[in-house]
Order: sequence, then C-alpha cells, then structure tokens
Amino acid sequence: MSEEKQLPSVVITEDMAPTLYVPMGLDGYLAEIREAVNEVPDLSTKKGRDRIASLAASVSRSKTAIEKPGREYLKRLKEAVKPAEGELKRFVDECDTLRDEVRRPLTEYENAEKQRIADLQNRLTCLRNSSQVVDEFGSPYHSSEIAARLNDVKVIAIDESWLELTAEAAVAKDAAVSKLEQALELATKREAEAAELENLRIQQEAQRQKDLEAAREKEIAERVKREADQAAQVEREASAKREADALAAQQRAEREKKEALEKAEQEKQQAIAAEQLRAQQAEQARLAEQKRIADEAAARAANVEHKRAINQKAVADLVAAGVPEEFAILCIRGIASGKVFATNINY
Repeated sequence: MSEEKQLPSVVITEDMAPTLYVPMGLDGYLAEIREAVNEVPDLSTKKGRDRIASLAASVSRSKTAIEKPGREYLKRLKEAVKPAEGELKRFVDECDTLRDEVRRPLTEYENAEKQRIADLQNRLTCLRNSSQVVDEFGSPYHSSEIAARLNDVKVIAIDESWLELTAEAAVAKDAAVSKLEQALELATKREAEAAELENLRIQQEAQRQKDLEAAREKEIAERVKREADQAAQVEREASAKREADALAAQQRAEREKKEALEKAEQEKQQAIAAEQLRAQQAEQARLAEQKRIADEAAARAANVEHKRAINQKAVADLVAAGVPEEFAILCIRGIASGKVFATNINY
C-alpha cells in the first residue's frame, strides 16, 4: 500500500473570509481535500476498511472547519445589511401610502364606475331574462304568470337612467315583449286544448261508469230471473212428486182395500191365518213401495245432477272458447230444451 496521505489542517481567520467566501474562492481547499483522499484502500482487510472510514471522517472535519467560519461571516454580513433593509422598507411603505392617498379619488371614481356599469348590466340581464317562460325543471309557465311577466316588461321605462345601454335596453325590451306575447298565445292555446281534453276525459269516464252500472243492473236482473226460474222449476218438480205420491198412495189404498175385502170374503174360516198373512203382505207391500218411491226419487235426482254437470261443463267449454258466460248459458239452455235445430246434448 502506498504511503498514507494526511488532510491539511484548515484555519480560516476573520480577515480571510472576504476573499475566500466568494464564487470559486474555496476551490483550493477542495483540490487539497480531493488530493488527500485520492487512494484506494483494500476492502478485504480490516485496516483498509478502517482507512476508508478515517478518510470520510477527515473530509467531514475539513468541511466543518471551512463551513463554520463561513457561517459566522454570513451572519455578520446579514447583521450589517439589516439597517439598510429596514430603512429601505420604511421608504417603500411611505411611498406606497403616499401613492394610495394621491390615487384615492381616482380609485373611488373607478370603483363607482365599475359598480354603475355592473348595475346597468344587471338591469339589462334581468330585462332579457324576463322573457323566460319555463321553470328550472323545463316546465312551461301558466298563461296567467306569462301575462303578468308581459305586463311587468311593458311598464319598464326606457329612459335616460339606462345611460349608454339605452339602445340595448330598448332592443331587449322589444324582444322580451315579442317573445312573451308569442308564449302567451301558445300557453293560452295549450291550456285550452288541455281543458278540452280533460272535459272529454271526464265525459268518457262518466259514460264508462254509466255503462258499467247498466251492465251490473242487467246482470243482477238476469241472475234474479235465473234464480226465480230455478226456484219455480224446483217447486214444479216437488209439486209433481207430491201429486204422484198421493195418487200412488190412493191407488195402493184402494187396491189393498179391495184385496182385503176379497180375502175376508174368501177366507172367513181362516180368519186368524188370513189376517196374519194379510198383515204380512201389507207390510211387505208398504216397504216395497217405499223402496220403489225412494229408488225413483234417487234416479230422478241422479239424472238431474247428471244433466246439470254436463250442462255446466258445456258452458265452461264455451266460455273457454271465448263466448261470454251469459250467452253460453242461454245457448246450452236452448239446446237442452230442444229449441236449437239439428243439435242435442248426449246425456
């Protein structure tokens, strides 16, 4: 390894500062430091690694030795310029205040002029916006509101108060009046058409309700008639059954009476046995007749129920095919009663 170099000792006095702390004034020290650390220690050995750390620490010490007196020099320079800065600031502030005082009348005039122009522009904008005939949601205003706006615009005076915007205000007023008159005409027509449509809708609704009520009344009347017809049919059938039962009972009584007389005449000698036999036969006949009557009634009821089920199924099929229920019932009733040519229901 080459001979180790040592960084030079740096001492900067106060009188050296003005010549050193200037552009490029410290280049000599930088060159000496670079020369002193211009070596390549062996990193594979502890001594080499320690040498690198020592060189870096030496550079830091040299930096501090040069930086510290430089910072002190800068501090003295700043202290020296503070009085000049203070006086210069005082002078500038006084001049700014004097300038603002001198210019205040002009500034106030300019501000007033700006406000005057802004007020005129705002009046003109309001005049132009007065012709708007829709709200913030895009819905048109009612004709009464448009008419009120039109009246408000018409009474606006285009006089000397408009100053330099008099011509623009006159144009804006004429345009607003024209637009509002057109909008009023359209709104009036639109509202009249809407009122006519509403009246038509009310009339149609009233007619629809009337038709519905008439249909309900007709349906009720037809249902009452059907129920009355059914009740009359049931009563007729019950009456016929009662008459048939009474006739059968009368015939049976007459027959039994005749048979009893004949048997009594023929079996005088066998009174006890004949009486027992007659009683037995009479009881059997009564029971048989009751069974016959019950069987006939059951058969008639089953036949009626069978026909009713077939008729109901036929009505349901017609309704499913698109025939109104009341028409379907009338059709099946006509066919069942044989009033429809070349048609019958197979029961």
